[in-house]
Amino acid sequence: MSAARPGRNVARGVIFTAVMLTITAGSLSAQQRGLRPEDYYDLVTVSDVAVSPLGDLVAFTVTSVQEAENRRRQEVWMQVLQNGRPDGAPYRFTDPTEDSHSPRWAPDGSILAFTSRRGEDPNTSWFVRVSGPGGEAFHIEGVRGAPIWSEDGRWIAYTFSEAREDDDTVEDREGWVAPDAVSRTLSDERFDGRVVTSTRYKEDGELTLRTHFSVTPKAQLYVVSSSGGSPRQLTDVGFNVEDASWASDARLIYFTGDEREDDEQDREVRSDLWVARLTDGSVTKLTPSVGASSSPAVSPDGGRIMFLFAGGRGEPVDLVVVNVASDGSFLGVPENLTSSWDLEPMSPQWSADGTGVLFLARIGGGEHLFRVPAAGGTVAQITKGPRTLRSVSFSDRGHVMAYVSSDAVSPTELYVSRGDGSTERRATGFNDDWLDEVTLMAPERLTWTVGDGTEIEGWVIKPVGYVSGNSYPLILKIHGGPHSAYGHTFFPTFHVLSAAGFFVLYSNPRGSAGYGHDFKYATRGQWGVLDSEDYIGGVDAALRKYPDADRGRVGVSGGSYGGFMTNWLTATTDRFHAAVTSRSIANWESWWGSSDAQGLTEYEFFGPPWERRDLYRRLSPISYVENVTAPTLIIHSENDYRTPIGDGEQWFMALKGLGVPVEMVRYPRSSHGLSRTGEPWLLVDRLERIRSWFVHWLINGPPVAAGG
Repeated sequence: MSAARPGRNVARGVIFTAVMLTITAGSLSAQQRGLRPEDYYDLVTVSDVAVSPLGDLVAFTVTSVQEAENRRRQEVWMQVLQNGRPDGAPYRFTDPTEDSHSPRWAPDGSILAFTSRRGEDPNTSWFVRVSGPGGEAFHIEGVRGAPIWSEDGRWIAYTFSEAREDDDTVEDREGWVAPDAVSRTLSDERFDGRVVTSTRYKEDGELTLRTHFSVTPKAQLYVVSSSGGSPRQLTDVGFNVEDASWASDARLIYFTGDEREDDEQDREVRSDLWVARLTDGSVTKLTPSVGASSSPAVSPDGGRIMFLFAGGRGEPVDLVVVNVASDGSFLGVPENLTSSWDLEPMSPQWSADGTGVLFLARIGGGEHLFRVPAAGGTVAQITKGPRTLRSVSFSDRGHVMAYVSSDAVSPTELYVSRGDGSTERRATGFNDDWLDEVTLMAPERLTWTVGDGTEIEGWVIKPVGYVSGNSYPLILKIHGGPHSAYGHTFFPTFHVLSAAGFFVLYSNPRGSAGYGHDFKYATRGQWGVLDSEDYIGGVDAALRKYPDADRGRVGVSGGSYGGFMTNWLTATTDRFHAAVTSRSIANWESWWGSSDAQGLTEYEFFGPPWERRDLYRRLSPISYVENVTAPTLIIHSENDYRTPIGDGEQWFMALKGLGVPVEMVRYPRSSHGLSRTGEPWLLVDRLERIRSWFVHWLINGPPVAAGG
């Protein structure tokens, strides 16, 4: 049994002991089918975990798919805890007819804040008094952004920009014509286009072009009494205020921001640490305008501040701590707590007693919680196992910890444990009912060594209903980034292909995160050239270990960087018999001129195209497109501003001209994140098109001649 799914009125459930469950065809022989694309409509995601200060409640966001409406619904749910353990079934806390997310507790635990856009109300910050299962939501006068309470509960800080209150519409076209434009129109009323003078005229994830940055107010820091009143604008700086964090005595607020953010020629990743004083409103920069500082937090005793720091793009991210004076200024030089540790800390927070810092980090295929002594010392891993932890939250005393966890055969669910990670319990089972109806094959770890001695890690999922001695095609899946990673989390695409009768191979080649800094940036200037060895080596290793995988029926598929590598591998090798390339890159020169992320290749390829013309062309799959023979499905979003659709169109036109079987699917109203956050109908359509393309060419149709 499991907790009631979002959208249902009945709450039922039991608490599950945490067990890393391996689901195989053998252990569930009575099941009849694997995962289908349409099963995505049943997928429920848990996020935004917030443990109450006393550790007696956990609030969290539940996201479900509303199939009939082609949308997702977000709700805040609540789990009661007794002695640090789940007590009864979780229950829906917010109005099920409105989207609500991002719960935050007041310091005394009496009020829960959340974000919700309701009707025509422009204020998305809502509050509920926690006295039962839900209640009437209300505003606190003067609070117009996600609240950040001072520790004593007297004050609420938030960041806010007037421009965020109203959406950019056709009727309100301020900034569509750049204020510094030289060209003129005969009629402002008749011209409803845009005149662009800024390179930042688009950003992926937005489905309309952006207005000129000069007419968009910067987010500033405001403070208001927690009982409500007129807000006081604390900052008036020429950049967006981010990462606001109170000092323990409520006299100071630290924040981060980049005073050069409007310098379009500055491709560096940078952000400084600042402090604002409530007494006189003065603002002081604490770091020296070099590198990027983020995630500041003051120690429980108020004497130290820790934050993340990277010296520049591609530099290691480290956790640093420094003593601070009563006015917020640094006392001494920040101490690097992770200088001898090769992974990258994320989402740091102080331990309850201030003796350590807790943080998340990717390690291999997983993501786990770590702790380092605040005085310096060895980094210790707190949670373990082949899984991925996210959104970790603690009670004030640190005795209760809650988080979401997933693995390769389990979508995200809420877990609760002691602060040291012991006595872990699973608190939700939103996905149990539909998972009981399908067979999911657990991945098997596979490693291989490339020419320079580097070990590469990957995994293989067998076909559902696998029978030894039968022959099955194999699909190589390639992740994006390249500085992201595959691993111990739930990927519906893998299981859809497994259910269709394919071996699925996925791996973390050089360039991936979670294996150290040098590994992560080993491909700099060598995209495709260096990492091809890792992928081909993985295919060979899989074919050796799994003799039932047919070397004459091998497909390749990936998105973003994975789409680039799909194009590259089919253009520079003859190992693949069918391909699906999503949000891909074919031509680095044209990509640079149409993307929203020029700084990526300017760092990775050591300069812009006119400085590194030969390298941009040498690393472009279009330079070798005449070698492609693999039938190719091209999937692209029409509003993808990270890897614009022009690259997909170039690849399509070239393959069509070469006589290679090719189709291009264009998805409207969609950005680079279609496969993760796109409209549910389009996302499910994408899953089916990938499945059906590979079934046609590698199962139903004759294999295409290729090397092997």
